[in-house]
Amino acid sequence: MKKEIIISAKNISIGYTKTKHREKTALYEDLSFNLHKGELVCLLGANGAGKSTLLRTISASQPTLKGQVLLKSRDIKSYSEKELSQLLGLVLTDKTSVGGLLVRELVELGRYPYTGFFGQLTRQDKDVVYKAMDDVCIAHKADVYVAELSDGERQRAMIAKALAQECPILLLDEPTAFLDIESRIEIINLLHHLAMNQDKTVLLSTHDLDLALLLADRLWLLSRDKGLVSGVTEDIILSGTMDNFFKGENVVFDRSSGNFLPNRRSSKNVFIEAEGDLYHWTKNLLERHGYAITDNKDSSLFIVSAKETNDITVNISDKSSQIKFEDFEHLASFLRNNPLTALSRHIDTEEYK
Repeated sequence: MKKEIIISAKNISIGYTKTKHREKTALYEDLSFNLHKGELVCLLGANGAGKSTLLRTISASQPTLKGQVLLKSRDIKSYSEKELSQLLGLVLTDKTSVGGLLVRELVELGRYPYTGFFGQLTRQDKDVVYKAMDDVCIAHKADVYVAELSDGERQRAMIAKALAQECPILLLDEPTAFLDIESRIEIINLLHHLAMNQDKTVLLSTHDLDLALLLADRLWLLSRDKGLVSGVTEDIILSGTMDNFFKGENVVFDRSSGNFLPNRRSSKNVFIEAEGDLYHWTKNLLERHGYAITDNKDSSLFIVSAKETNDITVNISDKSSQIKFEDFEHLASFLRNNPLTALSRHIDTEEYK
């Protein structure tokens, strides 16, 4: 059974309206999409593809040039600001001037749609604020100034503020930008938890492809030449859609690892005899040194066999020669030379140290 559609659009145009200094500019025309309840959706695209523009349009921060964005089957422009803030939370990358606030005070701002102009918090409001901080593991910093937080903690506080709005939809623009790897993993995992366990609808733009492929229920791929393509993550990958979507002359998508990699062209074919992690990292070292991995032993310049990290051999059949290496450092040193020239000097089994 398909999940409920929370936000949708059909054949809309997005971009910038005409101003005194700029003509109307449409970044995209005829975009269509559905955002489903309780899903984590990752919006992927190159820099300048228009991800932020799309998010602003969906949140009604920026008007469409043509067509309607529907929130719960109703034109999003027909909602009052208060109604919209109770349905939709927006977390932007731009750092706002909130450093002088305590974390608790920042999160309390999320209750504004319910408290009115004077902002008097009831016991229920305070309970919601504390729960929001607790959900994102920032409650222990409640009485710390936002200016004293790390970037990862600051993002958690901003997400807590959106959660305090008690809105079913979260839109986030690059929430992991400028964060270290540990903080990036924690933030994406947190958003996945909110979608899966609290039935939140979460849409975020990101460049963290590996985390998106691991945790996103659905991918939105945005590019100037192909528009917006969406689908369940595994369908997108296995259908080959990702292979060419962001394809550049020097970049290829590797389905097995789920990463974009340098397009290492080489006519120097090597066959690998190894398994698991040893295969992956042997391949990594060889490709880094300008070799291509082949599945055909007969067409290979030589064969690299890795049984353990300290048991590596290189074999060349037409010389009946074998060289042993005690670790990858010595193999790397060897590969910096011409392997055929080096191997020709080793007729008998020898050890390379």
